[in-house]
Amino acid sequence: MPFGTLFLIPVPLADEAAAKSFTPYLVDTINSINEYIVENEKTARRFLKEAGLKTPQSELLIHDYGKHTRETGTAEFFKGLQAGNNVGLMSEAGCPGIADPGAEIVEKAHRMGIKVVPLVGPSSILLALMASGFNGQSFTFHGYLPIDKIERSKKIKELEGLAERNKQTQLFIETPFRNNPMLEEILKTANPKTRLCIATELTGPNEFVQTKTIADWQKKVPELHKRPTIFLLFHR
Repeated sequence: MPFGTLFLIPVPLADEAAAKSFTPYLVDTINSINEYIVENEKTARRFLKEAGLKTPQSELLIHDYGKHTRETGTAEFFKGLQAGNNVGLMSEAGCPGIADPGAEIVEKAHRMGIKVVPLVGPSSILLALMASGFNGQSFTFHGYLPIDKIERSKKIKELEGLAERNKQTQLFIETPFRNNPMLEEILKTANPKTRLCIATELTGPNEFVQTKTIADWQKKVPELHKRPTIFLLFHR
């Protein structure tokens, strides 16, 4: 019996962003499968309802690959796929496998010879890059920078150097409740002529995306506390 297909199903990045996130093909896909591997079951069920799921949720088989589950193994997640059933993989927000532990599921699917199909949907990294005005042909996403202030400052200088030498956009994030200290460190550490794009609450009703020099940002510092944000550095 041939294996099923693993569909990678994007999730809205923000509340009230459902209409910006779904495609007709995505809606058709979720109504053709009954099994999911998800990062957070509660979020996943809400998303499926918003997306127009017609299947009663009581009929769904949902595997939670939260941190505890990942530590105990994922073999159970693949039984349906091995039996020929199609399965959906969903992140907490955005695209599965992009800055997301779902990449482990995808990697294992490939090793097992399971077909993987990515669906179109919002990626905060790409949306931020699109809106920044920075180099979209050469860029690197670094995830989280060090928490230690000295190490974080060194890393910011390192990324600034890469941006200037390679003309390469440098992207990174921080836990939302630490955004303000991160921004403070960037503005204190980086060259006044370096350009910084701040992309906040993408696709949400309070979306904010602006690109300025460090010197201009220092004149008026935005409030980013608990607001999902991506920082981008570039130097022309």
